Amino acid sequence: MQQTLATSIKVPTHHFSVLAPLTRQRSYNNVPQPHAVLYYSQRTSNGGLLISEATGVSETAQGFPNTPGIWTKEQVEAWKPIVDAVHAKGGTFFCQIWHVGRVSDSVYQPNGQAPISSTDKPLLTPQIGGDGVEIPQFTPPRRLRTEEIPNIVNHFRLAARNAIEAGFDGVEIHGAHGYLLEQFMKDKANDRTDEYGGSLENRCRFTLEIVEAVANEIGAERVGIKLSPFSTFGECGDSNPLELGLYMVNAVNKYGVLYCQMVEPRLETECSHSLIPMRKAFNGTFMVTGGYGRQDGINAIAENRADLIAYGRYFISNPDLPKRFALNAPLNKYYRETFYSHDPVLGYTDYPFLE
Repeated sequence: MQQTLATSIKVPTHHFSVLAPLTRQRSYNNVPQPHAVLYYSQRTSNGGLLISEATGVSETAQGFPNTPGIWTKEQVEAWKPIVDAVHAKGGTFFCQIWHVGRVSDSVYQPNGQAPISSTDKPLLTPQIGGDGVEIPQFTPPRRLRTEEIPNIVNHFRLAARNAIEAGFDGVEIHGAHGYLLEQFMKDKANDRTDEYGGSLENRCRFTLEIVEAVANEIGAERVGIKLSPFSTFGECGDSNPLELGLYMVNAVNKYGVLYCQMVEPRLETECSHSLIPMRKAFNGTFMVTGGYGRQDGINAIAENRADLIAYGRYFISNPDLPKRFALNAPLNKYYRETFYSHDPVLGYTDYPFLE
């Protein structure tokens, strides 16, 4: 029987509220810092689930300043006290592992080289950088050669191994938001003609090789994946997002991964029902994220559209979010201008708790 998080994690609220993976840019020189101990432990409810900020699998994975990695011994050791603090409060902690691909600049790459991607097509429209500042253009990427791809798969495998060594309970593979895996999966970005391009099966091959390698390394019961088939961030749209989403959840079912986190299409109204086909197809724990409020989350759980709801902005400004949801208490306002600052306190660990 497929193991599920929903039956094993108890969060004191009307529904399962998870700390979403949130880039905070406080890991100086790509090394997690002691102030992250307080940040993550503040957001740990007894028995709750937290997913770490996106964590690079290699020195080529970076695209924003001061984001953490997990490819060196120093990084692994730096994560240990953070993980220990979450566990000390009864939390379950997964490490989100990522590679940004072409959403990068040569300044973040070893020896100032071009970022790697499925393609050599540059991002043509301005993007919002990790510090919230508009970047007119990223460095044009270099197309990965076919024979290089197994090495990138191996970086994810080793990152997963390192995460377990650091004490994490598992890893979430970041296959969303226009980063490297989506640059392969989506036909608006992938223009390859080898076995990693063209058909849907070929475009998804790279991601599924990573899933297989990571599951074989640490066990499928320790693996989650994040997908955003409807997203167009980073010029990574797809001509048939529903087909892509269904293909991927059915494919990862074969590996028995623990959970799938899916990003809801952003709408002006209440969160839509667009993910229901994927919900029905996936065998494990189904987590959703993307603009949910308290009542949206309650409704999604009550209507069996999800097992878990991941919250981002509200969890930044409300470290005790599950308690506030349980009591239907007012929420602190979040300040977007401090989301990506590098201050170790301001907008990071200074939001107030309920009395």
